[in-house]
Amino acid sequence: MRKKMNLSQREVADKLQIMGYDIDKNAIQRIESGQRFVTDIEVQALAAVFDVSIPELFKKDLEI
Repeated sequence: MRKKMNLSQREVADKLQIMGYDIDKNAIQRIESGQRFVTDIEVQALAAVFDVSIPELFKKDLEI
């Protein structure tokens, strides 16, 4: 979804930090690679950043 929106990992992290979440570029990288757990609050914030519903975040058939 991040790539589809032409956002860098840094840009996503910056948007989350503006919203008050302590997430950096490295955390975004670990989330994308499956090496970091994502809390329910972070899922909600990511949905807001990408302007999608929470179920949309979990779709596996996203076109990139």
